[in-house]
This record gives sequence, C-alpha cells and structure tokens, in this order.
Amino acid sequence: MLQSPPLFDDLIIAAPPTEGIKYAGSKLKVIPHLLQMVKQVGAHTVLDGFSGTTRVAQALAKQGYNVICNDIAVWSEVFGACYLLNEKRPADYQALIDHLNSVPPIDGWFTEHYGGQPNGGCSVQLDGRKKPWQVHNTRKLDAIRQEIESLNLEIVDKSVALTSLVLALDQVDNGLGHYASYLKDWSPRSYGNLCLKVPVVFPSPGDHQVHRSDIYDLIPQVSVDLAYFDPPYGSNNEKMPPSRVRYAAYYHLWQTVCLFDEPQLFGKANRRQDTSDKVAASDFEEFRRASGGRFIAVEAINRLIGATQAKWIILSYSSGGRATAEELNEILRANGKLLDVAAIDYKRNVMASMKWTNEWVRESEKPNQEFLFLLEK
Repeated sequence: MLQSPPLFDDLIIAAPPTEGIKYAGSKLKVIPHLLQMVKQVGAHTVLDGFSGTTRVAQALAKQGYNVICNDIAVWSEVFGACYLLNEKRPADYQALIDHLNSVPPIDGWFTEHYGGQPNGGCSVQLDGRKKPWQVHNTRKLDAIRQEIESLNLEIVDKSVALTSLVLALDQVDNGLGHYASYLKDWSPRSYGNLCLKVPVVFPSPGDHQVHRSDIYDLIPQVSVDLAYFDPPYGSNNEKMPPSRVRYAAYYHLWQTVCLFDEPQLFGKANRRQDTSDKVAASDFEEFRRASGGRFIAVEAINRLIGATQAKWIILSYSSGGRATAEELNEILRANGKLLDVAAIDYKRNVMASMKWTNEWVRESEKPNQEFLFLLEK
C-alpha cells in the first residue's frame, strides 16, 4: 500500500561554498538537499553530530542557522573553531599566513617519519616504506608546525593556522583521500611546494558551538530544533574481516599535525598507536551482532535517535552500511514519522527525492547509494 507523498517539492537549495580536505565521507553532494530539508521544517538550531571536515556545519552557518558542531576527531574540532568561531575577515589573517610561509625549513619529527626522497618517481624508501609526503614538504611542515606552537596564538587564530596547514598538506600528499596507506609511485601533486593560504573564513552572526565529545555524552546536554547525523558505518560485506582499519585511523596524520605530540607509531603507514583497531573502534562500525540478534551498529543508530533531544532528525546512511534497509526502516518508523527521503547516486551523480517514502527500501539495493532520512520525532 502506497503512503502519502513527501511533504516537500523537488526544488533544491544551492549550497554555499565550503572548504575541506579530501575525505572518504565527504557530504558535498548531499548538502543541497540537506539544506532544503532543514529549511522546509523551519529549524533554527542544528546539531551536526559527526561533523568531519565541517562542510555541512559551514554550509548551515552560512545559511544563518545556529550550529552545534561535534566530532571526536581533534582535527575536526580545529576546523570547527576555524570556520564557526571566527570573527575576523580573511585579510586579517594574511600577515600570519605570510609569516608561516617564510619560516626556513628544518629537519624534524615529521621528516623523520613521513618524509620521502623522490627516488625517480617511487615513494618506497630504503626502509621499505612508502611515504605520504616528499621531504621538501615535510621539512616545511616541521618548521611551520613548530612556529605555530611558538607563537602562542589564541584558540581561533591557532585553529585558522592549523587549518591552513592541513589544507596545504592535503594539496601535496601521496594518498587516495586517506592515510591508512600511501601510493607506491609519487603522485604528481606530491612534487609541488607546500604553501599555506588563508582559509575561506567568514564572520558568522550565528551563536555557534564546537565540541569534541562522544556523541552519546553530548546529546543529553543539548536541545536543538534539528539534529543531523552521519556516523561512520561498517561495511555490509560479509567477507570483510572483523579486525580492520577503523574510520578514525584514516586521518591519523591530521590528528598528529594538530596535536603536535610525537606519538608512538606502528605499521607500514606509521599510524598512531591510539588509532589501532582495538582502541579506535566505534559501535557504528561494528560487524558483530548483539545478543538479541540485531547488528550492534543497528542498535547504535536506534539508541542515538531515541536519545536525541530534537523535533527533527536527518540521518545520512549508505547502501553499503551494515544495517539492512528493512532494519533501518523499522528503526526510523519506531522513533517517529518519516517525512521525506532523498537518494543520492554517487556513481551516476544524481540526486532525487523518493516519490513515496517507502521506495527507498527498493532503491537501497543499488550500489553507491546514499540516503537522507528526515524524521519527525
């Protein structure tokens, strides 16, 4: 039996420009439809609970919403402070960025562990390891990161400087959008020179907050009109081993750049010890089933939605996630009224609204599909 059609038409809001690193979980393609959903329900305060590169939070802030930005990653907190807490014009940071670019290169910790020689195009070094950056850029990284620490900047100013450094490093790296492994042959961009630019900051009139908290610790403390959740999801590939690289480990280098803590390292990619599979696990990435038979990842979504203090929730979910369509549909309908569903086909680069809110179950069988569910609690 067909249900009522979605409340909203197909008019999609044009997304404002945002800035970020190469990111496996990038939401660039979903932002326009997400903004449309937020606008249609008339929300004013929005929680971005798993903010990542903060592109969604940036877009929401530029559209005039009061945003609470949260992620457990320290580099995400740095991005959040840079873009959401800034009160200055971009030009006000130019002298700082020019100064950092002028610092003479040095040999330091980053060069020792992550810098590689060109080797005629091969990134494999004498120690048998592939490297994420060429040595001429890690020497600049060592110097700039030390100088940022020495300047004793205020929190937002330091966040702007670190964001600029991370963005610049992302432009000359030797990876595929993550740092669990590196390319064998140096990428063309890795030959470029590290050069910092002022991030595209904007004075925002909104009353924003930036947190670095476990989402379950944060949601009892905040009450918002709408919450947007895009948790890291474990694959539904049954052949995937239960122990693997966790999502947090994909971006361990950004954590080290921001913390500047010279952590203990392990593995061929020189990952931080505190991003090992056992330490950095998340319920949302779990492969195992709970005692009741449902996947732990599915129960985590149910717990998250149930505990959220918001009138509306937008949940982002991939067709490759651990939850089946039927299980997720059951959770959504048990926690409220499903108002609308949007499907984004990354392979075809197509975004569309479901004509009927139960069509997504059938659509979920297609690969490379991402869904936005608008739920009224």
